Amino acid sequence: MAEKGRYKTKHHEELVQYLQTIPGKHITAGDVCTHFRNEGKAMGTATVYRQLEKLVDEGVVNKYILDENSSACFEYVGASEHCGESCFHCKCEKCGVLIHMECHELNAIGKHLMEEHGFQLDPFRTVFYGICQDCQKKADA
Repeated sequence: MAEKGRYKTKHHEELVQYLQTIPGKHITAGDVCTHFRNEGKAMGTATVYRQLEKLVDEGVVNKYILDENSSACFEYVGASEHCGESCFHCKCEKCGVLIHMECHELNAIGKHLMEEHGFQLDPFRTVFYGICQDCQKKADA
């Protein structure tokens, strides 16, 4: 018998196969359910959440909780190291898109916060809020 937590179900394998087609994209459990429903495959919401959490525990999916009003989103990162030493995010307040921001300039903010304020920033959980480039263009049009 497989180790606890290591047993791979059909749903687990289907979910991994789907996530491998969208690396780096942020999705919710609802997005996953919709995908499988559109494919004609039965996968309940509880199953999706359970499988996503297993993948988070395995380190192949990152989970982001942005605020208490938004659904958690997940990102397939595979077995490779994701984002190096830091990975900030930007969330558009208009369309809700979550954007990766690997920016070494932002590491200086973390250094400043630690040296001047004794606060250690978690760059993998830091989200900046604002308006994305696409929404800015729409507003200017």
